[in-house]
Amino acid sequence: MDTLMPGQDDEASTSHDRQPGWPASRPLPVEALYRVCDPGALAAPIAEAPAPTIGLIGQERANEAISFGISIRKKGFNIFCLGPAGTGKHTLVRTLLQQTAATAPTPPDWCYVNSFTDPHQPKWLKLPAGRGQALRRSMEKLLSELQVALPAAFERDDYRHQRDILEQQFKKKHEENFGGLQERAEQMNITLIRTPVGFALAPTRNGDVIPQEEFKKFTTEEQERIKADIGAMQTELEALLRQVPQWERDLRRALEELDRKTTTAAVGYLIEEVRHDFLDLPDVLSYLAEVEHDITENAGDFLAASREGGSNQMAMLRHMLESDGASFRRYHVNVIVDNSETKGAPIIYDDRPNHQSLAGRIEHQARLGALVTDFNLLVSGSLHRANGGYLIIDAERLLTGNFGYETLKRALRTEEIRLESLEQILSIASTVSLEPQPIPLDVKVILIGSPRIYYLLRQHDPDFAQLFKIAAEFDDRVDRNDETIAGYGRLLADIGKQNELRPLAAPAAARVIEYASRTSGDSEKLSTRIRALTELLQEADCRAGLAGRQEITRDDIQDSLDAQQRRGDRIYHRILEEITRKTIRIEVDGPRIGQVNGLATINLGNIIFGYPSRITARVASGRGDVVDIEREVDLSGSIHSKGVLILSGFLKGRFGRNGPLSLDASLVFEQSYAGVDGDSASSAELYALLSALAEVPIQQNFAVTGSVDQYGHVQAVGGINEKIEGFFDVCQKGGLTGKQGVLIPAENVKQLMLRPDVVQACAQGRFSIYPIETIDQGISLLTGYPAGELDITGKYQKDSVNYWIAVRLAALTARQTRAESPLIRPMKAGRNGR
Repeated sequence: MDTLMPGQDDEASTSHDRQPGWPASRPLPVEALYRVCDPGALAAPIAEAPAPTIGLIGQERANEAISFGISIRKKGFNIFCLGPAGTGKHTLVRTLLQQTAATAPTPPDWCYVNSFTDPHQPKWLKLPAGRGQALRRSMEKLLSELQVALPAAFERDDYRHQRDILEQQFKKKHEENFGGLQERAEQMNITLIRTPVGFALAPTRNGDVIPQEEFKKFTTEEQERIKADIGAMQTELEALLRQVPQWERDLRRALEELDRKTTTAAVGYLIEEVRHDFLDLPDVLSYLAEVEHDITENAGDFLAASREGGSNQMAMLRHMLESDGASFRRYHVNVIVDNSETKGAPIIYDDRPNHQSLAGRIEHQARLGALVTDFNLLVSGSLHRANGGYLIIDAERLLTGNFGYETLKRALRTEEIRLESLEQILSIASTVSLEPQPIPLDVKVILIGSPRIYYLLRQHDPDFAQLFKIAAEFDDRVDRNDETIAGYGRLLADIGKQNELRPLAAPAAARVIEYASRTSGDSEKLSTRIRALTELLQEADCRAGLAGRQEITRDDIQDSLDAQQRRGDRIYHRILEEITRKTIRIEVDGPRIGQVNGLATINLGNIIFGYPSRITARVASGRGDVVDIEREVDLSGSIHSKGVLILSGFLKGRFGRNGPLSLDASLVFEQSYAGVDGDSASSAELYALLSALAEVPIQQNFAVTGSVDQYGHVQAVGGINEKIEGFFDVCQKGGLTGKQGVLIPAENVKQLMLRPDVVQACAQGRFSIYPIETIDQGISLLTGYPAGELDITGKYQKDSVNYWIAVRLAALTARQTRAESPLIRPMKAGRNGR
């Protein structure tokens, strides 16, 4: 029959000539199921533990990138550390930064002071480390001394004497001018009268003012003469009165000049004491000159208390409290960055990077029912504190922080720190606020995040590539060899020292390394997730303490691992319970046509477990469609759908080279009520489909995992240990028969690090693990029949699975042809026996 001679598939035929690393018909030996670590290789490294090695094992690439990024101080060469969580990114960054920062110069102090020309724009002062506080204390001392010295200067006899002289001179000029006017008026029988509203002139007789009634009795000539005299004197008086304001101005100027000289004399030597300590800082000297000028011009602020209540200090203190010291705050020094205690360059970690946390904030005070602010209420941000050093930020927190990412980018782009509120940035505030002078920025920023965040920013943010030119990528695993095992021994000892844990016995360290190999997903690798190792040692240390032991033993490590598993396996045990109670139907013995046990995993974040799932296939006459029921009801992910399409490619390549396949097949995960994704079940689906086509039963004492390609090669999958253990637990619940086992891809053998109870059962022959390289190997093991190879005539050998499939497909094709032919009546098909 033509259908028994499909086109020669070169790739498929040559696959039977391949020699697998492990015989597919034989289970793996015990030594392949778990790679033991020799405690003897760890005794010396644990005892030595010379230098801290946390985070350095297996991170040479990241180490090199970070070291270079730290050494180059050009614009834009900031660092992004990317890698899985718990791989020691923070630890390695801090270790390398501390080595560099210790020998770097200590950055200066930064202060904000009042701008006497524009108080809304405070100015910054840069001083050597530690001298910012010295300037602040000097200004506080100066202010305190001025509040005593200035009032005292104005109370001295020489000041009072000079002031009296000026006032007497004014009085004398006043009296001389008005006295002369009075004498001339008296010669005309006119007197100068001082009234509440000013001066007035009135006629007199014998020194007395003539009453109005008597003045009216004078003759007209006399009245006119007197009025003319009074008018002349009035003109002279008005001219004299016009000079009085000028005399008063002259007096005020003279008094102000006297006050200025007195203030300068009192302030000069006090300011000179401050100036003497900062002669090497021109900016500070300029500021002190401005302070001196402002105090001289506003000496009255210091004299208010003295004028109100004398020169005693209680009166001055009362004045300060009543005025809230507002008039004196302009002379304060706001030290926003104090590096007096810093050794080398600062290393700052910002754990809540938003706009205010990074760039600082402007605070306000309630005063007389209103919110007011000044330069004393400027608060530094992490950029200020890290200026001249290093700033470490978690990328995810930065992106979720309020305007944190944009604030950081602007600061790095402009190389300055602009301290302003969000209202100012968003232009939603209409009130007048402070605009502090931006501070120059020189900082190395290290962002730490996941690869996903890094590549998203790199792709979608043009600024990112210009500002973070160094990528330091961390690996989550390292090769397992003698060198790394010794390094792990030192690492574990160092973790214990840093966390003040009990000493770690060599067998315990060996168990931790075996655990690190298991979590890496490969027996030839070790995990570099330092956080998980630290947490394991901390828990084991507690158990050792509760047991009264002086060191951490292997049992403490194993008990901690078992406890971690128990704390998170509630859902897993619920699934096992439902399988045992037959609520979820899983068969672990007996033959079934078109049914196989596939294996899947569930990741709950802190725990991953495997479980079996029943996969079934049905075949009927059709047009060559393989229907994935999961995909039809939108329960299938794209990768799983791809795996099903690969099955169609395999069938067409092996059995449909000479014509179309006349079948319809359906595949489904039975009792699946959630989404299915991944291609690790594609080999199991193909086995179920081949069984249904050949009408050959599959032994249910096996479970299967592995993906498949279009040529029938079985490929590696993830979670291999958890999948095997999941089927083992189901079998163990019903009792191990010695015939049960799991078919795994041969490429997954190197990843096996199974639980001790699974290894023990395999050693006793009660459970088996079979490595599979091709679908033909797997179907032979599952059915007990040979897969069947093509002979020289291009036909499959009789009594083989492939032969029966070819016969079945031929029958389906013939049936489909008869059904579609208009000249042939459809006939009832009988069962296709072999």
